[in-house]
Amino acid sequence: MPDPVSATPPPWIIYCDGSALPNPGRMGIGAVFTEPNGTRHTLSQATNRTGCNNEAELRALMAVLQELQTRDATALLVYCDNSILVEQLGGAVVKPIARLACLFEEARALLKSFDHTRLQWIPRHRNGEADALARAALGIPLKPPAKPSKNQG
Repeated sequence: MPDPVSATPPPWIIYCDGSALPNPGRMGIGAVFTEPNGTRHTLSQATNRTGCNNEAELRALMAVLQELQTRDATALLVYCDNSILVEQLGGAVVKPIARLACLFEEARALLKSFDHTRLQWIPRHRNGEADALARAALGIPLKPPAKPSKNQG
């Protein structure tokens, strides 16, 4: 029987994405985040900055983390289709992206402000709603649906 004091609370589920048009260019961020009780929320905004798609994805994650701090969230399960973001923040030993190093440090600090966090890479076709929100923030039409490869399910 699990110890109720040390058991991880049910997590908030987050899907985040970012777009840059052109790349680099104007950035839009999008996210879908769901409370442990099932209540869904969305975020779709254009930033007042220009940058690359990696920066847009990172800013999308940071915007959601800042929002969840105000909602007293403690446990997070974050899904992202950007492997660079997941590698940089997930603890893998990878060469840092110098231009984004300060933003990655800010994101790490935000992640550490929660009791339990897990970052998980997902294929693009499983992140469609967050992608659509990021693109909508910039007025970009939706991408055609990605077709999953046989090994990505």
